[in-house]
Amino acid sequence: MHKESLRQFLSERRARIDPETVGLSRPARQGRRAHGLSQQQVDQLLGRSVHTCYRLEAGKYPNPPIDLLRDLGRLLQLSEEEWVMLHRYAREQEPPGPLHPDTGYQVLGTWAAAVEGMDHMAYVCDAAWNVLAYNPQFVGMFPSKQVPDNVLRWMCLSDEARDVLTDWETAWAPRIFPQLRAALAARRDPTLQQLEHDILTNPVTRPLYQNPGVVNHPDGDERPLKHPIAGPGWVTMCSASPDSSPGARLMILLFWAGERRTEPRPPLRFTPEPKGTP
Repeated sequence: MHKESLRQFLSERRARIDPETVGLSRPARQGRRAHGLSQQQVDQLLGRSVHTCYRLEAGKYPNPPIDLLRDLGRLLQLSEEEWVMLHRYAREQEPPGPLHPDTGYQVLGTWAAAVEGMDHMAYVCDAAWNVLAYNPQFVGMFPSKQVPDNVLRWMCLSDEARDVLTDWETAWAPRIFPQLRAALAARRDPTLQQLEHDILTNPVTRPLYQNPGVVNHPDGDERPLKHPIAGPGWVTMCSASPDSSPGARLMILLFWAGERRTEPRPPLRFTPEPKGTP
């Protein structure tokens, strides 16, 4: 627990909430009305025992339960970035999931400009794999020249995908389907639920989906791909998630024609120069 950071963080966030907006009056402090919610008011609004908020802010509540932090985060109207900070300060770990149920379904508009400025195929999708933005290079990956509304549905069920995604049944499906199962375990999204239903009613995809398998995260994965213009080759996937919208993702697809690389690129790691080096 990072006590001082947690104390400052919660104190500042309490000060942002006007008690009158939640049906309470401003507490008096040293002859004047104080800003924001008091610790006692936080306990009252959360239905917690007296001094719960005090103990948390004072660093006397080690490893506070997640349900307390979630209730507190919603009361204090934390953003997703602040929700992550609260967990890091209070539990020294990342939160188990987003604070708000609609997180991951919209991203900042600046991401569209970022994608358009990339030389490689790139797109941004939401937590259900609905495509939100893409660049012209990504359009070129589709023989139809039509970017699908939902890229995961395209990969799972499209006949076009089985032509573009080389060795779809062995190189792609065993990696795609576990991602869908993991996503459904994290959130009961209706778009993903419908996709699972359609996969299970399809005689080709049903047995593949039911095969056991663990999630193979796409970041850094290399898979064969037949590009409609450049021909057969390989694609390396770079995956990232906007901090303000956990669950949404940026995908950058690095394609090269020809044979698979025999040597993987070495990982990037900062190595400080020895002291005294000019």
